[in-house]
Amino acid sequence: MILSGRSPDPGGAVGIATARTRRPARDTSPVFRRELVGQLLRCYPVSAVVLAPYLGLILPMAVIYHNPHTGLIASLVGFALLGSATVETFSLLLGRPDPQWRAGVQHSHARYPRLYPIARFVALTGIAADLLGVHLGRGTIVAQLSGELAGGPVATLTTLFSGWGALAVGLLIASHLSGRLSRAKLYGWLTALVATQTVVAVQTALTAALIAFIFFVAVAGMLCGIFRLRYLLVAGAVLILLWPPLFDHRNTIRESHGITVDDNVSALDRIRLDRQLATVAGYDVPVDLGQPGPADYLRYGLVPRMLDPDRPPMSTGQLISMYRGGSGTTAYSFLLLGNIWFFEGAVGLVVLHAAAAGFTAALLRWRGAPGPARLVLFCLALSDLLLWTGTYPDSVIGFLQHVVSAVPVFLLLWLTRSRPDRPGRHSLPGWRLRPSRWHDLPSQHGLPGRHRLVGGPAPTGADR
Repeated sequence: MILSGRSPDPGGAVGIATARTRRPARDTSPVFRRELVGQLLRCYPVSAVVLAPYLGLILPMAVIYHNPHTGLIASLVGFALLGSATVETFSLLLGRPDPQWRAGVQHSHARYPRLYPIARFVALTGIAADLLGVHLGRGTIVAQLSGELAGGPVATLTTLFSGWGALAVGLLIASHLSGRLSRAKLYGWLTALVATQTVVAVQTALTAALIAFIFFVAVAGMLCGIFRLRYLLVAGAVLILLWPPLFDHRNTIRESHGITVDDNVSALDRIRLDRQLATVAGYDVPVDLGQPGPADYLRYGLVPRMLDPDRPPMSTGQLISMYRGGSGTTAYSFLLLGNIWFFEGAVGLVVLHAAAAGFTAALLRWRGAPGPARLVLFCLALSDLLLWTGTYPDSVIGFLQHVVSAVPVFLLLWLTRSRPDRPGRHSLPGWRLRPSRWHDLPSQHGLPGRHRLVGGPAPTGADR
């Protein structure tokens, strides 16, 4: 008889070994590590985009060549991260990204059966518009230096599709994540879009747009789990090796158009972006040059030029160049962080990046995984608002222009989406059907997948 009320341990009496519970082994597979890195990047997307070019290129250059303003460059990055990381960390309290993010995106895209055909149409239209516009002289170095809008009304019409390259990237990534586009075809389309920008760069003798587009595609693919980080590092190394011949070819094209090229500036000097950013150190900020304000955002960002043909061309880079003692036919930029520091100061850096972090967090996590429209808006934000080579505040106007340009595509997505089943269509008596989160198990009891039963009694055998 047991008086203590406890079961005796039979191990010492009969020689039975005590069973020990083992902790589950930690998953260290490459797939698990990639998912972990992807989830971390989606928790801090704006911080990752801000930090990547400075850790990979700008700050190492400043340290290697002993830039005296390295501290200023680091402080600009710190102010930007203070705004973005604070908001992104706070947003985690409201809801973390689901570990099965890809499955969630696939579920949120299930109602768009025409997603890939629309993405293909946008990509082909964007490619055709870019090639036609550059053939007519739009965006060339000669047109920019003269300050004229070359090409006539047809070239002006192609500007309506100027943001469709980034729009196509977002739609193609969405098509792949939804299972409608294979990875090989996705890479093929992205290669075609990059090749188009390469042709535009050769024809216009401007390489900044090409570098910016390649960086945007890389970042968008990395944040959405399309590219592996080590492959991007290899591609970046290859791009650096290809830069000297590309730089020489650019100078040759400029000289053929009668544009003077400084022979003292080498290809290495041109990628010393730390020196370009450090020139902002000689000014008392913030500076008011009559740069675009809220009224200009509305006029230039929301109204197409075809409806307002008399408005003058706008270039904040020219204002900065003239302020530094240059002419009105040249443009200068301190890069995105430097421009924000120049016009808005430290407070502007913190506030604007905090606002961008809040905006992207809402796009990626508000009410579940993003649908096609939200994923496209996220890509447009990466290509305009957060692009490290961008010229603030022109980048804000460019984002608004590209959103307006994407409105017909959003409307087409909405018109071609499939209708959801009516709530009572498959319901049993006493039950109501409610869509569940994407990670719920497929429904039992004969109901459609990814729904759950709310309320009512437990189903009986007849109900099953």
